[in-house]
Amino acid sequence: MTVAVSVESVSAAPDGFAGSGGGASAWSQSVTASVHPVCWYMEGLSGAETAKWLDSPGGAASDVYHRNNNNPDPQGLEEQKARYPDYESYAADTEGRWYVATCSSQYMADDDPREFNDVVQDYMAFHPPVWVPAGQAAPEPEVDGATLAQAAWDAVTIPTATIAYNPTVGDVQATIVGMDTWVWATGDTPKEVTVTATAGSTTATITATASRLTLQPKDGTATCTGFGIPWTEENDAKGTDCKIIFNRSSAHFKDSVTPVDIKVSYAITYTATDGATGTMNTHTTSTTTTIPVAEIQTLNTQPTKEP
Repeated sequence: MTVAVSVESVSAAPDGFAGSGGGASAWSQSVTASVHPVCWYMEGLSGAETAKWLDSPGGAASDVYHRNNNNPDPQGLEEQKARYPDYESYAADTEGRWYVATCSSQYMADDDPREFNDVVQDYMAFHPPVWVPAGQAAPEPEVDGATLAQAAWDAVTIPTATIAYNPTVGDVQATIVGMDTWVWATGDTPKEVTVTATAGSTTATITATASRLTLQPKDGTATCTGFGIPWTEENDAKGTDCKIIFNRSSAHFKDSVTPVDIKVSYAITYTATDGATGTMNTHTTSTTTTIPVAEIQTLNTQPTKEP
């Protein structure tokens, strides 16, 4: 089945110059996700076929006998019949169908922490066979919260981070070797993403949160514990939580710019209206930007008394 997925985010770009981590609403997205329930109702036997199976010695009674290690189990047979309420009333019906619960582990997400057998037992306990007269719709599939959450998250594409920096000297907007280069998140860089999807009576909400940029410059060292603070004269006295110190100019790189790898890692949790809660694998976005780095040349001379 196809479900609508809505995505909202809070930007990591600073809100004005107040500090690291911003808080302004930013990027949003609407997509669709394909999801198959782990358990669902499958079309079974007709009313006549089911009655014959339940009442004949070679039908349900034989199945129960073999499941009970070749020993009679009258109680087990009666329990099986009880799962088909009023089945005798449909004993002559060859058009209507009983729909029975079935499950498949292939529809469980790879990182689903649940045991498949537990999922089956829980579903079977609350989903007995359902009688559907000819011409009427089959039971609506139900997607459990954990499965819906994973499918919704898999359908979303989180934007990679963008940054600004200071100083920016000259026409090429270069920073300087050996100086603190302030870096901060810009634009749609998300620090929090909320994903919502609904399938039938179940709604899942997924929340992904990040706390900082991870920077890896060539020819430099980065220290980043947040999303950065834009440089201003006022903020200069306060300091920043995200900076790079370059130890070499960009002259030896292609186009005279230094590559900087940028990553943001998101911790992911989910809740659903059917009571499901849990975590997912950490998601990391990666991109590479470039910063021109210049070197200030100075000439040192030894003073002398000679003219």
